[in-house]
Amino acid sequence: MAEPLRISAGELETDAIIEAIQDGRRVVITTTAVETDYEVTLRYDGSVYYCDTPTRLHRHESERAMRACIRKMGYGSEAHDE
Repeated sequence: MAEPLRISAGELETDAIIEAIQDGRRVVITTTAVETDYEVTLRYDGSVYYCDTPTRLHRHESERAMRACIRKMGYGSEAHDE
């Protein structure tokens, strides 16, 4: 398995994040909420996209839904996102 791609929220565009997880890499994103840093892991098993947070596992059945989650949560930069 490839090494996880570790980034900070907003460091990469959504397209780059989607491309990495579709290539089989886990993307570990460091983000901040209520002045606390935490990590979220984004991954794809070939049919379902996952967002593993410290408190929940979110499932997305489509690339479109995963993109919406990445945008909503601020994990990807907004530059050039569709």
